[in-house]
Amino acid sequence: MGLVQSLYSESYPPKSRFFPKDIPDLSGKVIIVTGANAGIGKETVKALLAHNAKVYIAARNPEKVAEAIKDLEKETGKEALFLKVDLSDLKSIKAAAEEFRSKEKELHILFNNAGVMVPPIDQLTAQGYDLQFGTNVLGHFYLTKLLLPTLLAGAKSSPDGKARIVNTSSSASVFASKIDFNTLGDTAARKKKGQSMLYCQSKLGNVLVSAELARRYGDQGIVSTSLNPGNIQTDLQRHLGKVQGFFVRLTLWDTSYGALTQLWAGTSSEGADLNGKYLIPWARIGTANKVSKDIKLSGDLWTWLEEQTDRI
Repeated sequence: MGLVQSLYSESYPPKSRFFPKDIPDLSGKVIIVTGANAGIGKETVKALLAHNAKVYIAARNPEKVAEAIKDLEKETGKEALFLKVDLSDLKSIKAAAEEFRSKEKELHILFNNAGVMVPPIDQLTAQGYDLQFGTNVLGHFYLTKLLLPTLLAGAKSSPDGKARIVNTSSSASVFASKIDFNTLGDTAARKKKGQSMLYCQSKLGNVLVSAELARRYGDQGIVSTSLNPGNIQTDLQRHLGKVQGFFVRLTLWDTSYGALTQLWAGTSSEGADLNGKYLIPWARIGTANKVSKDIKLSGDLWTWLEEQTDRI
C-alpha cells in the first residue's frame, strides 16, 4: 500500500471490530495513563475504570485532574488516582516515579498517551530540550525507564506473563525521514526545522523507542506497541494556525474513537501478542514508517536518551 493510500485508510478507517464493551474485567490491574485529564487519555481512563482497573492519571495540573476525576466518577462510579508529573521536566518525572513506587509494587499497563503538538518555537523543556521531543519522547522514555521494575513485576504476576507499554504516536510519524540530533536542543537547526517537522520527528521517535523496548524487553514479558490513534478532535490542536486548523478539523473524529486502538493494545487478549507492532485506527495492525525499522537509528536514539537521563 502506498503512502497516500495508507494515510487515507488511517484517516477514514473501516468500522471497528473492537469496542470498550469488549474489554475484559481488569480487577487487580494497576494502570497509568499519562495526559489523561482530557481528550483521548480521559476516554481511555473512563473505559478502564468501567472495567474495574486501578488507574492513575499522570498529569501536571492538579485542578484539571481533580475535575477529570470528578467527571469520571460520575460516569463510572469509580475513582481514578492522581500522579503528579510534568513530562517536560525530568526532575518531576523522577519524583513521580518515586511516588508511584512508594505506593505500588506492580504496574500492569503503561499508556504513554500525553503529547504536545506544534507549540511556539521558543518553548523548551525545563532542561532546555525542544519541547515536543523533550515531552513526547524523552519524557516518556524516562518515565518508562524508571517504571520498568514495576512493569516487570507486573508481568510476573499476570496470568499471561505480560505487562504492556502502549506508546501513542501519530500518522505524522511517516513524514519524518530521520532523527536529527542537532535539533533536539535549543539550536539554530531546530528553529530552521520548524514546529511541524519537529512534531513529526517526535512522533517517529515514539515509534523507534517502542520498537527498541520490544527488542530489549520482549523476552522478559514486556509487550511494547506504538500506534496512530486516528485524527481525533482534542485540545492537541490548540496551537495550530487558523487556516491549518480549519483544514485539519475537517478530518477529525470524535474523542471516543481515539481511545479504541490503545485500549485494544492495552487490554485485549490479542494485545498480548502485539509486541513490536505499529497499530492504526481502529484496532488494526498497520505498517510504520520504514525508518522505524532502522535498528542502528533506534539504538543510537536509545543511547542518546540514556545519556540525557543518566544526568538526573
